[in-house]
Parts: sequence; C-alpha cells; structure tokens
Amino acid sequence: MPVTLGFNHVATFTADLDRLKQFYLEAFDGKVTFEMAATDDHPRMAVIDLGAGAALNVFEVTEDSIVGQRGTMGGRGPIDHFGIAVDSRATLEGLRERMVAAGAEIGEIQRLGGEWSLFFRDPDGMELEVCAHSAPPTSSTEDGPAGNRSARRR
Repeated sequence: MPVTLGFNHVATFTADLDRLKQFYLEAFDGKVTFEMAATDDHPRMAVIDLGAGAALNVFEVTEDSIVGQRGTMGGRGPIDHFGIAVDSRATLEGLRERMVAAGAEIGEIQRLGGEWSLFFRDPDGMELEVCAHSAPPTSSTEDGPAGNRSARRR
C-alpha cells in the first residue's frame, strides 16, 4: 500500500489571479483558503480548495515569465496537465455545464479505460482534465481515443 494519500496540491501560474480564482469558484465550487499579497521576494498567490484535500496553489506572475505554450502538448513545461477527480459521471455532466457557463473551452465526456474523462481549457488556456471512475469497458472498442489527445476536445 502506498505511503502517500494522493496529491495535496498543484502549483500553477497565471497573469490574472482574480480571473482564474473566479473561474474555479464558479465552475468547481472551489473555495479560496489562503491568499497573500505580493512581496519583494514572493508573487501574489491564492490557494483554491477543490475538495477531498486537493488544491491549486496559484501564483500571479507577468505573462512573459510563464514558460511554454499552454495550448501545445509537450510545450507546456514540466507539467502537461493535471486531473481533477469527481465522484460520478452524473457529477461530471453537471460540471461540464457549469464550466461552459463559466467560460471554459471544453471537450466531450468520453470513457478512457476505467475512467470517464473530460478535457477543458481554463481562462488562461491551461488544458486540464476532470475524471470520474467507471466500470472498465467490456471491449477495447469502448475505450475512447486514448492516444489521440486532440480528439478529446472540440
């Protein structure tokens, strides 16, 4: 059995902390649990609780200091994307509608092995995924295009 309990947080950068906070509050019912103003040696930041012990630690930096092309796989820097877990496909379907209303660029829900998967882009263009466990498919044809990321979103 692993000694860890899973992910605690993922740290990411944005050029507009207020806009990004608003998106995660509206789309995911996130809650800001900590916020600090910029200091001489630390950027402005917020911790957004996404539930079940998972959080985003978001740092506000200048646009030109954000490395990579967020819209291009392999060009996003050392973290390509992260997945946010939900409890069911029904929750995933409701969340999809909320993300559309909050302004996300969004794909379609598909089964990838034992997971329902939904890729989206947040207001900064960062591609992320929301997942819910499902029963494994009964044949390989029920799997989505696992090797074709571009097919996962519109």
